[in-house]
Amino acid sequence: MKNKKDAMTEDVIKIFNESRKNYGTRKIKKKLADDGKIVSRRRIGRIMRENGLVSTYTIAQYKPHKKPCNEDKTTNKVKREFSDREYLEVVVSDLTYVRVAGKWNYVCILIDLFNREIIGYSAGPKKDALLVYQAFSRANVNLNNISIFHTDRGSEFKNNVIEGLIKNFNIQRSLSKKGCPYDNAVAEATFKVFKTEFANRYLFKSLEDLNLELADYVNWYNNIRIHSTLDYCTPIQFKRNTLKKTV
Repeated sequence: MKNKKDAMTEDVIKIFNESRKNYGTRKIKKKLADDGKIVSRRRIGRIMRENGLVSTYTIAQYKPHKKPCNEDKTTNKVKREFSDREYLEVVVSDLTYVRVAGKWNYVCILIDLFNREIIGYSAGPKKDALLVYQAFSRANVNLNNISIFHTDRGSEFKNNVIEGLIKNFNIQRSLSKKGCPYDNAVAEATFKVFKTEFANRYLFKSLEDLNLELADYVNWYNNIRIHSTLDYCTPIQFKRNTLKKTV
């Protein structure tokens, strides 16, 4: 019995560390079940407490800064219908701030609602349209396949550069209602995760340092991190499984 307990403790610690110290009892239980090991969340919680394993989700969340509003008349084409979207049917985006060497820098990410995958990202010292453009330029998909680009009304999304890009790839534009974060809830939720699991946990010495760590995090997020909204698949697993069924 002692060896069994020791083995289970080792398994919990291993999964916890591989999750970058992010997973709580629910996701650890799912990972154990995937390996054929059935154990209660209560027992996992006890093992975590005994071994000082504290999920980063115990950290208080940040409060977003207010930002200038884009008064464009573009309507909300997504209408809070975030689930059951097709591949690249709707891409959502937002920006957030990250402390780098004592100064604020910013990160922009592009998320496919189909599988919550981060398909593009960028980091830089300015919160502007160029940062959004750079995220698109680094996207790992064919931009011609994106149907709708949805964001809040931040001024960084209202620019000739962005409008030109949208027009060139024949992408429909969609904007949240003014002052309504629920209209862009998936992007908001993703950044909440991003701040908890990444931005608030590390000290970045330079923009180059941030970019290197960001690339590593995005790879982990897309390929290794399981998502409850995807039936505990990773974004890449979900995409492969779903698209395979449609072929």
